[in-house]
Amino acid sequence: MDLILWRHAEAVDGVPDMNRALTKKGQQQAARMAEFLSARMPSDTRIIVSPALRTQQTASALNKKFITEPAISPGMSAQSAITASGWPNATGTTLLVGHQPWIGEVASFLMTGTEHYWSVKKGSIVWLSKRQRTNHEETVLKLVIAPEQL
Repeated sequence: MDLILWRHAEAVDGVPDMNRALTKKGQQQAARMAEFLSARMPSDTRIIVSPALRTQQTASALNKKFITEPAISPGMSAQSAITASGWPNATGTTLLVGHQPWIGEVASFLMTGTEHYWSVKKGSIVWLSKRQRTNHEETVLKLVIAPEQL
């Protein structure tokens, strides 16, 4: 299984939090990352998105169908996001579009076995893969990239 964690792009400040829209810079970040992802992720990637407006707008840049999942809303736990992804038993590739701090916490937990706060920049992705070795499973960090690196 591959798991791609995509933090929403830059959004305006304000309340209510769930209605914060992307800024012009955020729209550009989402478009750049969507172009990058579209060229690399499998066409049958399962895309799961937080119901927050900024994540919906970020994911919409892909121009692909996605599932809205309240379990990955702002303030949800890393374990909730891991469960929503189906890690490690789902087949294929899953893309979660969501929020800090759970994105960094998911990445740290899957890489180290302990949940830590890892900062992930707005619009960035963390791409992880689960593989089977002869007598154990491994989590492989395949890619971490920010929109300004594209």
